[in-house]
Amino acid sequence: MLSNKTILVTGGTGSFGHVFVSMTLARYNPRKLIVLSRDEMKQWEMAKLHKDDDRVRFFIGDVRDKDRLYRALDSVDYVVHAAATKIVPTAEYNPFECIKTNVNGAMNLIDACIDQGVKRVVALSTDKASSPINLYGASKLASDKLFVAGNAYAGEHGTRFSVVRYGNVMGSRGSVIPFFMSLRESGVLPITDARMTRFMISLEQGVELVWHAFQDMVGGEVYVKKIPSMKVVELARAIAPAATHKIVGIRPGEKLHEQMISAEDSLYTYEYPEHYKILPAINGWSESLERIKGGTKVPEGFTYASDTNPEWMSSEALQAWISKNLDRIGKV
Repeated sequence: MLSNKTILVTGGTGSFGHVFVSMTLARYNPRKLIVLSRDEMKQWEMAKLHKDDDRVRFFIGDVRDKDRLYRALDSVDYVVHAAATKIVPTAEYNPFECIKTNVNGAMNLIDACIDQGVKRVVALSTDKASSPINLYGASKLASDKLFVAGNAYAGEHGTRFSVVRYGNVMGSRGSVIPFFMSLRESGVLPITDARMTRFMISLEQGVELVWHAFQDMVGGEVYVKKIPSMKVVELARAIAPAATHKIVGIRPGEKLHEQMISAEDSLYTYEYPEHYKILPAINGWSESLERIKGGTKVPEGFTYASDTNPEWMSSEALQAWISKNLDRIGKV
């Protein structure tokens, strides 16, 4: 589907963008892959990694700037929306800025994609958009709703929008794995709460979920990858077995457990071998056989949360993953 097509990634210099660009270039051979972001230094560093590949282009711009989006999206076939203000405390203390990027930016992108004739758009979401308790999660829930409804806005223009949702990305810059690794020589690791659990997904799995969404989507679906959970204390022990733990308390807006499908979502959720699909509640789309595609309806009241997840990652599996990916942990 993506072969010989022009693809644009908003926020493309982030952790997801780095891996998406490399994997998509290798798998699909697109005509052009455009990285849109507002940080010139990150673009400079990323451009050096692809200096011999003329398929990769870089575009300075911000999803807050609709005029710039119109220019960037000229002749683009597919869009991955990864740009976001996503650090929970940052959003709590800078709420206006969070809304400008996560909500207003989503609106700008939807309008620009429809008007520029983009075929399909996949927006990245987060576990925090399910039953949100912080501004980041609330803004991403609003963003998800905008992209779902964008299919009705597009009408006969033909642009289709869907969403992918996943939890903690293993080893990404600023995440818990590189944080604990940076502190293990100190002998003390800060633990927010001994009961805390998190979903665990690799960037490669996230990219593959986006590819699947592009191939499967009719419009308005929220795709949720089936992934293992891990207790944060077990994660800490796997990284630094000899370290002691200091309980520091949950940060403002932080959840004890992650959730990706709420009980309310269960009314519209279907299960597949490797993922779940939340169908749109609007316009009767949740009953569309074209969208259901043989999925099995989950029971009413079903939730997909990190503490009740049937699949768990072992310390040995995490240690093996760290050994295999040591050279890039915390760098993208």
